[in-house]
Amino acid sequence: MRETKGIITNPKILAGKPVIVGTRIPVSLILNLLAHGQTTDEIIDDYPDLTPDDIKAAIKYAQELVEKKGRTE
Repeated sequence: MRETKGIITNPKILAGKPVIVGTRIPVSLILNLLAHGQTTDEIIDDYPDLTPDDIKAAIKYAQELVEKKGRTE
């Protein structure tokens, strides 16, 4: 099990996909919604368990993955 502030990966939750802590909402869903133009407020309206900090955590998690990938190439 791996946890980054606000994000957790656990093989027992959604087959180990990174999710927001305390939910089964995957980081990939949040990023997809943002990529398709939804605002933070719209996402929170659709997923009231989320907070603005959760959405920021998803973006930061993705940023860290991209930066890490760039260092290994």
